[in-house]
Amino acid sequence: MKRTSLRSKDVGLLLKDYVVLLDKKDLVELVEDNEYKIIFINKQPSFYYYQEKLLPTLKYLQTNSILKKITIDMGAIKFIINGADLMRPGIVELDESICEQDIVVLVDQINKKPLAVGISLFSSEQIKTMAKGKIVKNIHYVGDELWKFTL
Repeated sequence: MKRTSLRSKDVGLLLKDYVVLLDKKDLVELVEDNEYKIIFINKQPSFYYYQEKLLPTLKYLQTNSILKKITIDMGAIKFIINGADLMRPGIVELDESICEQDIVVLVDQINKKPLAVGISLFSSEQIKTMAKGKIVKNIHYVGDELWKFTL
């Protein structure tokens, strides 16, 4: 495992797509192994590279709301946390500004806790007109290898 210290100023530039406030005092590291490249902020896995793009981890999203949300039905949770893609019947509510290929967070209906990060396959307008079909490609979920990753 390779660990590299990063300047918070440099990481701030990398994360320009998100509203992330970093201080000079924040400890920022890039940790690389055979499978993942993860940016740790203050020893917490915060962002990871997915196909050369930086995405927030679910652990970061537990305390920072920086992605568009899709609220899912309680019955869909067991499928989502086992890595299944989100199907249209599982959606209860969604952010009106979602575009095709946006990175979104899936949250549960009752607690509004992040359960998965995915790529929207349609815009919110298209989703509203659909009755069935795959809506979000699940790329990171509670319980996967990235969720379990520790230093």
